[in-house]
Amino acid sequence: MSKVNITPLADRVLVDPLPAETKTASGLFIPDSAQEKQLKGTVVAAGKGKKDEPLTVKVGDTVLYGQYAGSELKLDGEKYLMMREDDIMAIL
Repeated sequence: MSKVNITPLADRVLVDPLPAETKTASGLFIPDSAQEKQLKGTVVAAGKGKKDEPLTVKVGDTVLYGQYAGSELKLDGEKYLMMREDDIMAIL
């Protein structure tokens, strides 16, 4: 897990998205143009929640999120997604 020096505010979480699948289950390689972005990742930083709503997710959780969830940002050369906890659909 990466170490980032950022603290999200309120109900926001920073997610390290998992890379796109490069190979099918049967072993075929998928070309870059056909790879689909995975909709899951690992929480690397989390806010403290809102006054009456503590966060459900915590650092280290693997989560599923919507296709258009979050805002992409780059920290130390790595791409992350900053999103509200509401954008997270499930903890795996």
